[in-house]
Amino acid sequence: MTFDLNNNNIHLNTILNSKIYRRKNIPFPKSNRVIYKKNPLEKVICQLRFPPILKIDKEIPFLSEFQEQIREEFPNYEKLEEPNIPLSSVARGSLPSDINMFFSSNINYAFFSEDDLWSVNLTRTYLALTTKKYEKWEEFRKKLQGPLNALKDIYKPSFFSRIGLRYIDVIKRKKLGLEQFNWNELLKSYVLGLVNSEVGDRVQSLKSTYLVRLGSDNSKAKIRVELEKETEDNENIFKIDTDFFLVQKTDVNKTGEILDKFHILGGRLIRWIITNKLHKAMIPQKP
Repeated sequence: MTFDLNNNNIHLNTILNSKIYRRKNIPFPKSNRVIYKKNPLEKVICQLRFPPILKIDKEIPFLSEFQEQIREEFPNYEKLEEPNIPLSSVARGSLPSDINMFFSSNINYAFFSEDDLWSVNLTRTYLALTTKKYEKWEEFRKKLQGPLNALKDIYKPSFFSRIGLRYIDVIKRKKLGLEQFNWNELLKSYVLGLVNSEVGDRVQSLKSTYLVRLGSDNSKAKIRVELEKETEDNENIFKIDTDFFLVQKTDVNKTGEILDKFHILGGRLIRWIITNKLHKAMIPQKP
């Protein structure tokens, strides 16, 4: 079952009802899909990694063509540099020039929407789409279509080595009118640790990381839960940072199918973590 990113009429119930999502080894209980009016998502990121394509850094005409294909939705541009693996000058000098380049700064070509809420990042090893205002999956998927098609048309990656979809949810009780409630009334006990004990009101910070196998394939989810204090309002906030990913050689045309799977599991995960009280406070609506 393959889904093309060019198809904007994908019915996600088809995926939900397929055999793979009815298997007992798929984690997180099935739940009805909703869109929260008071959305806790702070950021959503999709990153597609591929073997290094050197002409992304070296051949400007190709980059100009990439920009032209996405410029209508991402008109602003900035060239950034990401530090790569640090090496001493002696060690770096001992490497051949074509290998040495991988240990120098990694050029990151960043393209932004006019309102700065969406961005595309292109480097010689990955393409990423990020939004700071996530509303629904269909919009995110459509935004990814242009950059992904441009990557396929211009640079022709042989395959993707890693496909990832990351959700960063931040629960702020004041924003939801829930400041009078304890965390154990809003989140399930299995993510709260000591916060759900008799010393819960004394716990000032919490950090836990879990790596969860998602099914019979090699896909996994890295789930980070964190209780921290927000400096602006001096309020304790709870962060749920989930990175769904598949690390293996994958046909680029399978991207849509894999991302749809991660999206569905992301919805199930957040519903599995939160209580009914928090669920209702975020005002769930039908998609």
